[in-house]
Amino acid sequence: MQHWNTYRGFWTVLNSFERPPVKLVIAGGYGCGKTTLIKSVADPDRYVRLTDEPITDASASVDALTGVPEKTTTTVSIDFGRINLSNGTPLFLFGMPGQSRFWSVWDDHTHGAFGAVVVADTRRLDDCFSSLDFYEDRNIPYVVAVNEFDGTKRYQPEDIANALQIDTAKVPVINFDARRRADVKDVLARLLEHVMKQMASQQTVGAGQ
Repeated sequence: MQHWNTYRGFWTVLNSFERPPVKLVIAGGYGCGKTTLIKSVADPDRYVRLTDEPITDASASVDALTGVPEKTTTTVSIDFGRINLSNGTPLFLFGMPGQSRFWSVWDDHTHGAFGAVVVADTRRLDDCFSSLDFYEDRNIPYVVAVNEFDGTKRYQPEDIANALQIDTAKVPVINFDARRRADVKDVLARLLEHVMKQMASQQTVGAGQ
């Protein structure tokens, strides 16, 4: 009941803004840094982690920890954070659970999103393919943000794009550190720029028909 009351209260807040909020989704594989990204950039008094639970022996047998042995908790619903743009527009960030057993809720939580950040972890790069396919299939603009964990090999964005079979002319690929607020702000700025370019392109195409 506590989680439901928090969620219901959130939607009450959502509907109270004079300036419509911009909804963005933070997606990616299990343990790639989605929660860290949101927590790093969200206003401290406006960050809500709805359901973050310790990893148990039972869940570890389902959610493989290969490549992320330091992970001790997992998000079992969604994360939420809010920041304000310079013009006062609220920016709402929704973190999607990365485990495959939660894929059924992605459509609901993505409804109304302007765009998405797909966080990639080079130790488990294959884990982000499901997110890439999801947003491609729904024509939702997205960027790929490569989270550079301590002790991991660094790759150029072009190398990551090649591995993911992404055309960087259509989908930006950015290296960042999810713990750094400035890095996360850069990623969100790139996403908003990408969304605006796609919207302008679609309007141009529509006007020419």
